[in-house]
Amino acid sequence: MKIVLAKILEHKEAYANLPLFQYMRDASLSEEQRLSFYPCMAHFILSFGDINKYMLRSEPTSDEYQQRVNIHTYEDDHHWLWYLEDFAKLGFDNRCTPTNLMRFLWSDETRQNRILTYRLAALISTASAVERLAIIEAIEKTGNVLFSTVQDLAKAIELRRNIELRYCGAFHFNLESGHLVGSDRIDISEICLNGAIQTRCLELVDEVFGLFESWTHELLSYAKENSSAIQKHTAFLG
Repeated sequence: MKIVLAKILEHKEAYANLPLFQYMRDASLSEEQRLSFYPCMAHFILSFGDINKYMLRSEPTSDEYQQRVNIHTYEDDHHWLWYLEDFAKLGFDNRCTPTNLMRFLWSDETRQNRILTYRLAALISTASAVERLAIIEAIEKTGNVLFSTVQDLAKAIELRRNIELRYCGAFHFNLESGHLVGSDRIDISEICLNGAIQTRCLELVDEVFGLFESWTHELLSYAKENSSAIQKHTAFLG
């Protein structure tokens, strides 16, 4: 698995420099403006709980690698509740009716969120347990980039508005190890893969990062289009 993990780290370095994360680091914008993509990712964030419960998890199992996958899913299957908590605290409940929100979540404007959800489900459905480990490692690295960047923005908002953002802030980030829960990098790297499985894992890693890259571009487009409205809403909230 060492070659696969090295490929994941290579992808992570490139991922961290995508335009979305450059936008999030732009100090000329308010923290709320830099988080203005937040509503756009709702479909995927909420669906990710189901991906863990119903796609990645497989019980009962005697497969050592699937057991590791299962342990991980119990950590990741409920984070969407914190997402909704922060959604309300950031004021997005006040900007859209439920009907319009659902229309938005299934619109062309958010198609990459849905594609990410559905394509990950398809990849996982045919993946072996060890291939699922590679998929999880890739997903975890994308999350580590996102939440390490979001955390700094959340900290400033929390101090200014006297609120706690559990999804965006330190609470969530401290639970995001950046790799499979219950296993460390050295442990995973020692998994032996034959040539065909290694090739397949590398293909899966490439596809996962490609899907997430398209997702970030969609989030950035939404952020830029809605930044001004977010700033006006923030001023209203004080």
